[in-house]
Amino acid sequence: MKKIFIFVFLILFVTKAFSQLDSIISYCNQYIQYPYISDGQQYRAILTSGQTAEFNVTFYGNATYRIVVASEPKDGSVIFRLYDKNKNELFSNLNFNNSTYWDFKFESTVNCSIEAELPESKTSGFVLMYIAFKGE
Repeated sequence: MKKIFIFVFLILFVTKAFSQLDSIISYCNQYIQYPYISDGQQYRAILTSGQTAEFNVTFYGNATYRIVVASEPKDGSVIFRLYDKNKNELFSNLNFNNSTYWDFKFESTVNCSIEAELPESKTSGFVLMYIAFKGE
């Protein structure tokens, strides 16, 4: 009986988790519309309060990029910061009401890290990030 209860609990948990992820994917996709083209990757993390996910990315010079980061609930649900290789902060969405996306352009190729974390009001959740470039 105990095994059945655990199995049912896991099935319900996984179903809810995938439903939440599908909802976040749909939300993020609305920000990746023409003229922006996704780099083809989904950057994902499951975080609890106090944890930070780090993603390392190379941005090429003279290309316009868009970063989209969300969790559930969607608007303003993730704090993200962009750093150069020397850990200098280049952008933080905290300065922009936890904006879901940011558009930017570098003059030359830059290796960066993007850190994402949940606000203090959230205890846990999926974090999903997309990176897109502007097609010319």
